[in-house]
Amino acid sequence: MGLFKKNPFGHILFIKKWLIRVFGLMTHRRYRGFNELNIEGSEIIKNLPDRGVLFVSNHQTYFADVVAMFHVFNASLSGRVDSIKNVGYIWQPKMNIYYVAAKETMKAGLLARVLAYAGAIKVERTWRSKGKEVKRKVNPDDSKNVGVALDDGWVITFPQGTTTPFKPIRKGTAHIIQQYKPIVVPIVIDGFRRSFDKKGLRIKKRGILQSFQVKEPLEIDYDNDSIEDIVGKLEYAIEQHSSFLKVIPAEELEEIEHLNEKRRYSYKEE
Repeated sequence: MGLFKKNPFGHILFIKKWLIRVFGLMTHRRYRGFNELNIEGSEIIKNLPDRGVLFVSNHQTYFADVVAMFHVFNASLSGRVDSIKNVGYIWQPKMNIYYVAAKETMKAGLLARVLAYAGAIKVERTWRSKGKEVKRKVNPDDSKNVGVALDDGWVITFPQGTTTPFKPIRKGTAHIIQQYKPIVVPIVIDGFRRSFDKKGLRIKKRGILQSFQVKEPLEIDYDNDSIEDIVGKLEYAIEQHSSFLKVIPAEELEEIEHLNEKRRYSYKEE
């Protein structure tokens, strides 16, 4: 890799690599130490092509979700199955991973701007700005940039466009799938909202079980599936369809709390 070699968005890869290394080392204990990340299905990642893959996921924090994905992806590619043990995998990270993020979020402070350099595809929200409801037309450059990133590598997106659970899937993701025909890999996460603050920068509570499930790629008929068909498949795949809403019995809540308490003790012993 040349010292000043750049990716399609003009980011110098040498700088990006060191940012991923440093942030990877700084954040590792957030998923393996203060809290535990329970991973399922990561063997799927190693068998994916180097480019043209779109990861779709539910969203719980601004940054902790994406950081966890960088850890899991790179650990999986280095041969670790369902584990991020031994952070040495971050030394040679996959350099063509990108993630879709709101422009206003990635401009909110120096840290956000630095994190953006690690792979953000900044898009303009069409429905919300500065905490207020708005109605904007889709910026065609945003979709084009996602296409550029897919042509270069992997893209992570959160099709609900918000950390609020069970909000509707934005049709823009379905249009991107229909237009660029990527392999679509669903990811379902949980526990991040309890572990971190909304931005995903500050640890809110320790001893929380965070779950990270990678599912098999979706079966999509790119030529015949309608936008509504694709939206429906995404809703079910990332478990954000209204049918997943349920009242958790008190016994189940007690069992979850009991397991979390046991984990707190196990962390102290380590």
